[in-house]
Amino acid sequence: MYFTALLARTEDGWEASDTELDDVETLSDLADLAREASPDEDTVLVLIEQEDGWFGVVRVDGEEDPRIYVSDAAAAARSSYGEILLTDELLGREPGDDGADLDALDLDGTEDGEPDDDEDADGPDTAASADAVPRGPVGDAQVLEDLGVSEKELRSMSSDALNEIAEVLGASEVLETVR
Repeated sequence: MYFTALLARTEDGWEASDTELDDVETLSDLADLAREASPDEDTVLVLIEQEDGWFGVVRVDGEEDPRIYVSDAAAAARSSYGEILLTDELLGREPGDDGADLDALDLDGTEDGEPDDDEDADGPDTAASADAVPRGPVGDAQVLEDLGVSEKELRSMSSDALNEIAEVLGASEVLETVR
């Protein structure tokens, strides 16, 4: 189960709105959606959480590039919302480098799940694909530093992270209205 919300900083405090990401396919789409929530180019936070799995924070400040933090890249990679956040740049890959090159794969007829005689099921190909996305946090852990959430605090947050973040920001009541 997912929860997504936008927190837009205004001169009167934080305003929250729930949002559907069904039409969002790229990080650029997500940034545009966030910018629409704040016509004055104030800070907008996109908060995404998969229950007991991972959470992500995307910060959009006006026309600047979005800043992203994801608590567990490996868990997020198995999620359609996580795939939006896990850009090549965030993962430290060259654009378009989606893992193994098809020309380099050994397609010898055992690709239907049966291992080669000289290679067990946990052979090198499995390990290489698992390493494509790191386990643990990725991104800008200082994304909320100036708003009162330190890097250490962000990295130590648990399954209730979005509520913890909203509490520090003074936005827990407005976040609850959209939860």
